[in-house]
Amino acid sequence: MCGIAGFLELQRRPGTQELEAIAVAMAARLSHRGPDASGAFVDPDAGLGLGHTRLSIVDLSSAGAQPMVSASGRYVITYNGEIYSAAEIRPELEALGHRFRGHSDTEVIAEAVDEWGVPKTVKRLIGMFAFAIWDRKDRRLTLARDRLGIKPLYLGRQNGRIAFASELKAFEALPGWKGELNEDALASYLRLAYVPSPHSIYRGIDKLAPGHIATIDEAGKIETIAYWRLADVAREGHASPLDIGDAEATDMLEALLGDAVKRRLVADVPLGAFLSGGIDSSTVAAMMRTNSTAPVRTYSIGFGEAGYDEAPHARTVAKHLGTEHTELYVSPREAEAVIPELPTIYDEPFADSSQVPTYLLSKLTRQHVTVALSGDGGDELFAGYTRHRFARALAVLPQSIGRGLACGLGGAGPALWDRLFSLVPAGRRPTLAGDKILKAAAMLKEGGAGAYRSLVSAWDEPERVTRKGRELKGAIFDPAIEAALPDGLERMQYLDTLTYLPDDILTKVDRASMAVALEVRVPILDHRIVELSWRLPSRFKMRRGKGKWLLRQVLYRHVPPALVERPKSGFAIPIGSWLRGPLKPWAEELLSERRLAEGGLLEPAPIIARWREHLAGKRNWHAPLWTVLMFQAWRESRGI
Repeated sequence: MCGIAGFLELQRRPGTQELEAIAVAMAARLSHRGPDASGAFVDPDAGLGLGHTRLSIVDLSSAGAQPMVSASGRYVITYNGEIYSAAEIRPELEALGHRFRGHSDTEVIAEAVDEWGVPKTVKRLIGMFAFAIWDRKDRRLTLARDRLGIKPLYLGRQNGRIAFASELKAFEALPGWKGELNEDALASYLRLAYVPSPHSIYRGIDKLAPGHIATIDEAGKIETIAYWRLADVAREGHASPLDIGDAEATDMLEALLGDAVKRRLVADVPLGAFLSGGIDSSTVAAMMRTNSTAPVRTYSIGFGEAGYDEAPHARTVAKHLGTEHTELYVSPREAEAVIPELPTIYDEPFADSSQVPTYLLSKLTRQHVTVALSGDGGDELFAGYTRHRFARALAVLPQSIGRGLACGLGGAGPALWDRLFSLVPAGRRPTLAGDKILKAAAMLKEGGAGAYRSLVSAWDEPERVTRKGRELKGAIFDPAIEAALPDGLERMQYLDTLTYLPDDILTKVDRASMAVALEVRVPILDHRIVELSWRLPSRFKMRRGKGKWLLRQVLYRHVPPALVERPKSGFAIPIGSWLRGPLKPWAEELLSERRLAEGGLLEPAPIIARWREHLAGKRNWHAPLWTVLMFQAWRESRGI
């Protein structure tokens, strides 16, 4: 795992020393992603510079150093990620006459591109990756990103140059860099708690979409193509659904998961796994235990607050699997200490509050290992979110009844629902029950495509909160998706995988883990499993109101159901109560009318109104308030 950066000068031709200095400076901003080594390559005739910082995982020798030149001398690559099919591709290339100096997957990509070109090569890769490769003969720079968007890649044009990087902070090293705030992206961020692709918080800088290749010629013309699209996978899955029984489906998924995990155990450094004790992480840990000859190390963190502490569950699963388990209990003070670092870690406003425990878990894990496997992706592929259950329930309700029920559910207020759910035994009680009921009411009221948008919104009307921005109309507004996927559950899974997964979940994990130089691998998001999930009828995902049915069947072969069956709580911190307690002084200052009005970007009145309601305990407004707090912290850190 590494950090990559580079640029192509379009209007001038700096000398070799200047080009190298810029490339080195860009890479230096990413040293946290790759603290083991760094390098640069320049082509003065083209005005090209490539930079790289290395986290050594496979082939720790200098033979794995980057930027790397192919054996023919034609191609130069700077690459971030891991390719798990390299061992199969390499012998084929050797048979075609390619000679290898080391055993890194970087060299396999470079030689494969030399043989087949970028489009054919990426289709053969199993893994997570973002890379840039310079063709010295045809004078073309090509960028590629993995199918699901596990690894980040930003691309933009400014001051007569085109530049790219793993993280936005690398652009700050460019001469004359000026980050111009994208007010429209801010409006979308306030709804979603992340800046949606392909946009970034800066004008002129975009994210390369997952599953895409961008080719840039010497004149600066950019051509982008898709080599893998989720829409195609969904359509092909519908066209050829699997007609199989429960046992056969379980065997099929277990075999594929086992292979995906086994491939991700290849490393020349110590590795372990995140373990929450839930379905996804427990399944990954169980597959590791089955496919590894070495002891499996697992890691979890816990909190003292009831409803948020998953550490006991993780401990129980770890004991059953016989892993070497490490856990850390986090106090509000320790979590609070992370907050000032968040604007630097994430580079742009990002407000999934589980970013805090994810960073703390990564920091704990990095003390012991360099690679960790994660269970991310199980919810999106196998219908594990609470909103997926809502979608399935909504499908059987006539719209008129749904709207009537919405009025009844929403009229009771969250406090009453919380009191009612307090009568439910703690082990079966969902967290934030009142808020979830109100979200369900909003979904019932909206119906159709608007239901998803309502469920994922921190601010339902973000243009009332920002003074200048106009919300960007992305996939969650696209009526064509509703037409293509009329089933509400499938549509939510599709939108989750297309938007929430890469822009929230994977962004959160990448930045939090790479901030401490920890590589996180996500076997459930092996693209072969993604493609299988779309060929499975919905009965394998949700049955009798319970999601992840098939994934559970695989897990039950390794872990007794009683150890993992409990209400889904998510990887969260009690941010709502902390904002009324230990975080209140910090939040109160950032949410003051004076600070909110600075820069003329936000409308203070609706924000202050929700802050007062939150403090009074009338509503738990932690989600919309956290988006504002994270933007305020980011804005002030950048002097905007």
